[in-house]
This record gives sequence, C-alpha cells and structure tokens, in this order.
Amino acid sequence: MICKLHLMILLQALLITFVACNAPPVPLDDIVIEKTSIPEECVRAVQSGDFVRYHYHGTFPDGKKFDSSYDRGSTYNVYVGKRQLIEGMDKALIGMCVNERRLVKIPPKMAYGKDGYGDTIPPNSILHFDVLLLDIWNPEDKVQIKTYYKPENCGRTIEVSDFVRYHYNGTLLDGTLFDSSHTRMRTYDTYVGIGWLIAGMDQGVLGMCVGEKRIITMPPSLGYGENGDGSDIPGQASLVFDVVLLDLHNPKDGITLEKLYVPETCQRKSKVGDFIRYHYNGTLMDGTLFDSSYSRKRTYDTYIGKGYVIAGMDEGLLGVCVGEKRRVTIPPHLAYGEEGTGTEIPGSAVLIFDIDVIDFHNPSDTVEITTFFKPSKCDILSKKGDFVKYHYNASLMDGTLIDSTHNYGKTYNVVLGSGQVVLGMDMGLKDMCIGEKRTVVIPPHLGYGERGVDGEVPGSAVLVFDIEMIDLEEGLPDGYMFIWNSDITPDLFTEMDKNLDGHVDPVEFLNYINHQVATGKGKLAPGFDVGKIIDNMFSNQDRNSDGKITADEFKLKDEETKEHDEL
Repeated sequence: MICKLHLMILLQALLITFVACNAPPVPLDDIVIEKTSIPEECVRAVQSGDFVRYHYHGTFPDGKKFDSSYDRGSTYNVYVGKRQLIEGMDKALIGMCVNERRLVKIPPKMAYGKDGYGDTIPPNSILHFDVLLLDIWNPEDKVQIKTYYKPENCGRTIEVSDFVRYHYNGTLLDGTLFDSSHTRMRTYDTYVGIGWLIAGMDQGVLGMCVGEKRIITMPPSLGYGENGDGSDIPGQASLVFDVVLLDLHNPKDGITLEKLYVPETCQRKSKVGDFIRYHYNGTLMDGTLFDSSYSRKRTYDTYIGKGYVIAGMDEGLLGVCVGEKRRVTIPPHLAYGEEGTGTEIPGSAVLIFDIDVIDFHNPSDTVEITTFFKPSKCDILSKKGDFVKYHYNASLMDGTLIDSTHNYGKTYNVVLGSGQVVLGMDMGLKDMCIGEKRTVVIPPHLGYGERGVDGEVPGSAVLVFDIEMIDLEEGLPDGYMFIWNSDITPDLFTEMDKNLDGHVDPVEFLNYINHQVATGKGKLAPGFDVGKIIDNMFSNQDRNSDGKITADEFKLKDEETKEHDEL
C-alpha cells in the first residue's frame, strides 16, 4: 500500500515537471537587467535628465534582430527620463556608466504594448537590447578640470590673450582617440580667450602653469556641438583633452631678468657697444636644452646693443658685471618669432638663457693700471728701451689663471717698446720702479686679439696681470744699439784694424766692441743678443757688403744720415 502511494506521487511529480518545461513563458512585469561588462572606473552614472549616446542591438527573445545602431553607423543620442524613449529603455539606462554594457529585457507594456510598432515589432513583444553606453552629459554641465601634475614653481599662469604652446591627446568620453598633437610631433600653438579655440578649451587651459598636466572634460555645447567636426568627432559628443603646457607668453611681454649671482665688487657694468664673452645654456620653457656654449667648450663672443644677437639677448646682456650670472627669459617676438629656427627652436617659443659673464670690454678701452704697492724710494722709472725683469700672475677676468712666472722660478725679462710683449703689457710696464706692484688690465685689441693663443688665451679675452718689478737696467737712447761712455779715440778705425791691413774684418770688429764694453768705455743696448747687435753694426758699416770695412766706409753715428743706425 505504501509502495503504490509512493509510485503515484512520483508519477505526479514527473507530470508536473513535464508540463512546466513546455509551458509558454510567463509575461514579464518589469525590465530585467544583466550587466555583461562593467568598467573598472565609473566617474559618473546616468541620471534622469542626462543626455546619452549609446550603441545597441535590438532582438526578440528568439534572437531575431529587429534593429541595430551599429548597422546605421551612428550612436543613438537621446535625453533620458523625458519620454523620448520607450519606458523600459528610459528605466534601463539609469545608473549606467560610460563603457558599461547591459543586456536588457523589456516587457511589452514597457515597450510597444499590444499595438506593436508597424511591421517591425509585433504586438505584445518582449524586446531584448544589448546596450553599450559611450557618453553622458547634462545641459547644466560646465568644463571639468582635473590637474594631475603641477610643478613646484609656478611663477605665471595662463591668462586671456596669452599665446600658448601645448601638447594634447583628444578622446571621446569612452576613450576613443580622435586627435593628438603627439602623433604630429609638434605642439598646438594658439591664443587663449579670444575665440581661436573651442569654448571648453579656452576655459579649460586658463590658470595653467608651464609643465602642468590637466584632464579637461567638456560637454558638446562647449566643444563641437550637435554636428561634431564632420569626421572624427560625432555630434553631441563630450570631449576629453589630456593637456601638458609647454610654453606661454603674451605679445606685450618684454624680457624677464633674474639675477642668479652678482659678485660683491662690480667696477663696471656692460653697455651698448661693448664686446662681451659669456657662457650660456639655452632651454625652452619645459626645460628642453636647445643649445649650450659649454658643450662647444668656448664662450659666445659678440658685441651687444648692435643687433649681432637676438633683440632679447641684446637687451638682457646690458648692465651685467663680470662674473655675474643671470637668467634671461625672452618672448618669441624678441627671439626667433613664429618660425623658430626650423630645427632646435620651434616657432613661437619662449627662450630661457642662463648666462655666465666671463668678460667684456669696449673697443675704445685702453690699459687699466692700478698700483697697489710702491716703495718709498721710487726715483728711476721704466721707459722705452729699458731692460726690465718682473714677475707676473696672468689670469682671465673670471679669475682663471693662465700663466705665472712663479711656476718657472725665474723672472720674465723684456726690453720695453721693442715688441717683445703685447702692446698692452708694454704700456703697463712703463713708469714703474723696482719693487713696485701693479694690476694691469689689458683689452684684447692690446693683448692677443680675436684669435688669442691656442690652448692658452681664448680669443677676444681681457687679460689681468699682477706684476712686480724685480730689476731694471736703463736702456740706450731711442735709435741707438751702442753708445760710448767716454771720449772717442780720434783714430778709431786704426784701433780696430789690429793687423793694419787697411780694412776691418768681422772678427776685429767683434773683438773691439766687446773690449769697449768690458772696459766700460762703451755700452750695448741691454736685453738683446750681443752677437746679433754687433753683426748688425758691422753690416751697417760694410756698405758694399764685401765682408770688410774700409776707412772710406767707416762713419760714426753723428756723421750718418737719419736713415742709418751706426756707431
């Protein structure tokens, strides 16, 4: 009995199961949502009153397609919650994020009901929509700005009428890239706030610092509006720009000077017409190095105030001291303008020069002499022709030591006015007495000129010599290489002609002059090669150049015309 009852219950259960599996579907009372793809980040979700752009496939429960935005090649664009959609879709879109994908099942009463929709949707149809949300915005939306990097130093920010250079990536709200300055490998250059940009970008870049990075999001009303741009930007699209500012200036800007270092003493400041030598690093505002004198291992040498350099540098180098370091910021209209240089310097670029002034002079400069020690007894002063011995330390204006006699353990010995040293040193050594100490500053046109000395003295360098006069031997009167200290023998030629053969040969002449010097009766010009002086004296007397002097050829200095330098 129990077994029969159990069998009847089992058969009844199987019958119920069979009927349930083959029963017609129960009508839906509400929409059913399956979230098939959810983005990692959801900055904003759809609310009633928002405008959305989305793609969809529309199918019946059996999978048959009745509509698709993909087939039309454009998104479906509509306000949510304003009865512009069927009730079920209006409800299904609420809470969706951009890039979220939902499978939505909508009952007939929340779709096209008992009437259906023409020949496309039969009466009482359940509709399935596979929806991908691409964009959300609201008529109340403004530009949204998110700064994700800002430099520590921000001395100036973008204002209306500024000219800016920036890089950007432009995407739709779903991340689709529609444009990028990076792919064109050049910045976007424009004025701000005067209508050269779309309204959202005009607003979005205001207040940016050079080097700042921002995400600027704007609704279509501040972008490309209902029609888009006709190619990559669809109508009614929100736009997202990832912007990095590289440069900004205003057409009214002049140069900006920042003194990085000023020496304690500054005897002179540069002026128009000076010739200056300086080192520099030249960078763009984003720090990109475009040129450096240091990399060439030589200064940049130029006149200032005469148009030899860009206008901004011409101005920026005025009023500097030797040894001063300053930063000169130059707007493009005082630099390389809208065209740039075509290589390292882009068009409309602000330039920053960090300069280090090595020296400067003026072509009208003469030698500067500063005596910092003079002995109490200073009667005999150096003059042209004197043989002087002195020690020196030679340096450039920035203090770089280039030479010193102390390194060699001996003095430097020259005859003043004989061309044995540069003209500026000849001038600086005059009117000194033994023991005197001076600083002599020599401009390049009185020193080593534009070429300098290879490996030792740079071209166009001002030189500074610290000099100490160690010894001084008075020279001979101008034009003389030998003088008599005593009365001249009446028969001078006979005294020279030792062998009495009627002529004086080079050996007789040499021996005679050396004897007069040794006995103090005569004196040779100091500081010159004795042999060369005597050879020159002999040649001047040997008028027919036959290697001997006759009595007819022999004449004393006083008997000569001014063209000859004789005994």
